Amino acid sequence: MRIGDVLKAKPRHDVVTIAPDAGVRELIALLHEHNVGALIVSGDGSTVEGIVSERDVVRHLHQDGTVVNNTVRAIMTAEVETCHRDTSLEDLMKTMTEHRVRHVPVVEGDRLVGIISIGDVVKHRIDQLQFERDQLDNYLHRA
Repeated sequence: MRIGDVLKAKPRHDVVTIAPDAGVRELIALLHEHNVGALIVSGDGSTVEGIVSERDVVRHLHQDGTVVNNTVRAIMTAEVETCHRDTSLEDLMKTMTEHRVRHVPVVEGDRLVGIISIGDVVKHRIDQLQFERDQLDNYLHRA
């Protein structure tokens, strides 16, 4: 199974981005508005400059209560793990586990084409297991 297959199965294909100079308050509003856990940081909406998540906000808030007055650049992760449409689901799961990340941008060259969350991976895996179970069940009841 490839990441491209997981992307196709997602109900929404848009990727919400935020500029690095945007405020953390704007970030929080966008996370809430789109009901997502992370945004891609991009000045032009198509290149990946970083990623920022709810975790980043909470961790910085714990250290400094005034973080909401700062910019996204101050709290984003600049070194981003990415994958491609042809990356295998198993390889992505390893990457997410090894790097302890919950969101991975999907890129083609330098261009952002999607984002995969741990929730997307789990849903896809559950659907796959359900399909296999149904196939085995049908096979056994035909015999």
